[in-house]
Amino acid sequence: MTPADLTRLETWFDTFVQGFYRHDPDYDRAVRLKDDHTRRVCRDIRLLGEPLGLPEAQLRLAQAAALMHDVGRFPQYARYGTFLDRVSANHAHLSLRTMAAERVLSALPRAERRLITRAVAFHNAARPPDEAPGFGRLLMRLLRDADKLDIWKVVTDYYARRREAPDPVIELGLPDLPTCSPAAIASLAAGRMVDLATLRCLNDFKLLQLGWVFDLNFRPTFQALRDRGYIQKIAACLPPVDGLAPAIERVRAHVAAGCAASGAGPAG
Repeated sequence: MTPADLTRLETWFDTFVQGFYRHDPDYDRAVRLKDDHTRRVCRDIRLLGEPLGLPEAQLRLAQAAALMHDVGRFPQYARYGTFLDRVSANHAHLSLRTMAAERVLSALPRAERRLITRAVAFHNAARPPDEAPGFGRLLMRLLRDADKLDIWKVVTDYYARRREAPDPVIELGLPDLPTCSPAAIASLAAGRMVDLATLRCLNDFKLLQLGWVFDLNFRPTFQALRDRGYIQKIAACLPPVDGLAPAIERVRAHVAAGCAASGAGPAG
């Protein structure tokens, strides 16, 4: 991918997103949430890709995938008034439909279009598909890591100010109960991600966010997670529920192991 290709995609994104702002503070806050998120994922995917030794053309391709990964969020919110996929539509699929309708990738070589669309298609899947080693596999996992890294920023910033401005959009409408579900705790203790379908309250959502560490792929991601303190910030927002402390320790141990993995490439 050339610098001009990436600039053209960035210009398209700016124009596309501006069309969803309504000059309504509450509505525009949700649009801004995904607008800012996308721009930070573009930044983070490059920060994660550089230590992997990716050439500039591949770094730009990674930034393009990051730019496109959530374009479906804007029509999703405009149509359904929510970012919760299970009561609206899979936002990755909406991103693919938006990209196709807008023909935003039409000027790129076929191989680059395929790399971007596959990365976008599976960025929110419970597990990425098995693929042969190569840049396509790496790109898919790199996007998943960069996306999680910024969502951790979004939620930890929010939890720090939640009392002043509760936001049901971020909380997915989950009730704020002083407990955690045993099933969610058990998943973390076993070194597994928490199933979205099992969430019963806001604290379960926080456990789901902690469990994302078990889906990380690269040492630079673990290091950024550690350095930014996101695990500690989420853990500090949880109640003293039986069995939770060892589950969180399992999360911390996994992050420490990922940071200590040899080389910059795939961890674990």
